[in-house]
Amino acid sequence: MIIVDNALKQRQAEGRPIRVALVGAGFMGRGVVNQVVNSVPGMDLVAIANRTVSKARDAYEQAGVTGVVEADDAAAVERAISAGTPVVSASYEAVVDAGQVEAVIEATGNTEYGAHVVVRAIEAGKHVVLLNAEVDGTAGLALRTRAEKAGVVYTGADGDQPGVQMNLLRFVRSIGVTPLVAGNIKGLQDEYRNPTTQEGFARKWGQDPYMVTSFADGTKVSFEQALVANAAGFTVERRGMRGADHHGHVDELTGKYDVERLKELGGVVDYVVGAKPGPGVYVLGTHDDPKQQHYLNLYKLGEGPLYSFYTPYHLCHFEVPLTVARAVLFRDAAIVPGDTVTVEVVTTAKTDLAAGRTIDRLGGYDTFGVAERYDVTKAQDLLPMGVAEGCVLTRDVKKDEVLTYADVVLPEGRLIDALRAEQAAILAR
Repeated sequence: MIIVDNALKQRQAEGRPIRVALVGAGFMGRGVVNQVVNSVPGMDLVAIANRTVSKARDAYEQAGVTGVVEADDAAAVERAISAGTPVVSASYEAVVDAGQVEAVIEATGNTEYGAHVVVRAIEAGKHVVLLNAEVDGTAGLALRTRAEKAGVVYTGADGDQPGVQMNLLRFVRSIGVTPLVAGNIKGLQDEYRNPTTQEGFARKWGQDPYMVTSFADGTKVSFEQALVANAAGFTVERRGMRGADHHGHVDELTGKYDVERLKELGGVVDYVVGAKPGPGVYVLGTHDDPKQQHYLNLYKLGEGPLYSFYTPYHLCHFEVPLTVARAVLFRDAAIVPGDTVTVEVVTTAKTDLAAGRTIDRLGGYDTFGVAERYDVTKAQDLLPMGVAEGCVLTRDVKKDEVLTYADVVLPEGRLIDALRAEQAAILAR
């Protein structure tokens, strides 16, 4: 979105910077704070909410911001914004309800809490930018539908791999190529990693061991690829995707797929481990025009029938402000669920689990998520990974067994379950 930079410069010149609030001051949230504060003219990060409010204050201070005040309600947040004073709060409600906030970045990574933040922001008439693939992959269509009714944009983020893939898909389609594979390049995949095995890596980079584990055990890539599938109308070839080891260049993947099968499926999402260049994303597509095939060969994309396009990096928090600008200034989403759900992430036992056990967090010791076709998930009543935390097992479960709703008792009164029901009603229309 090359036009975004000039649009932001214009807002800066007019003295009308986009006012954005952040909920969640973890590893990724802190990066967003630093980026907006120090590198994005035309945008002001006016407020940060975090349940541990000291972390919100630390995020500002690490970005070089001083004079931060604390507020407990929307009126106090409003006063701080009017005075040009950065404000922190333990209350996400106080921040998202503030009238001068134009957009909310949700970066908690928690499904239930994140659902509350998104719903509140939509009800308050704020555009929502998600750094929370888990909530989007669990109830994204319901949330998108609510946002449309409220007249606001609901979107995943540029820089996160799903957003990068969707940008690449849009580009590929715009030049007349039909995309058939959207892929994610990973460096590691081991379903049985846990917060203990990942503690050293997490400590080195200042990250949460559970979040790091969700990347290592495949839960995160399953959510990410589900988002792309649901946005693009793609599916998976099989439960868990192919997920092959491939230590060559992504261009070599053009010979690894059955093109007719891809066409029959209408396009698939996938991932590879170890490919170059990484960590990035790739799209493989076809072109039916022999004249254009001749040109694509001239331009070094090969003879087809599959042509390779890739982005060799994803820059996460660096690109998130671009999504905010796209939403606020152009009402354009980086990635948003389509009208149907094609892929979900289902809960799989990481180890033998006993009846009566309460399932722990995503990226924990108990379960990992795998991508599965929605029709299979529905027919078998499989338990979505995004609702698994806090569920109590009603029977013993063996390692690698996929859980169903019948295997658990859900916690009472959760918003995420209500949104799931809302989404099922939308799909049943």
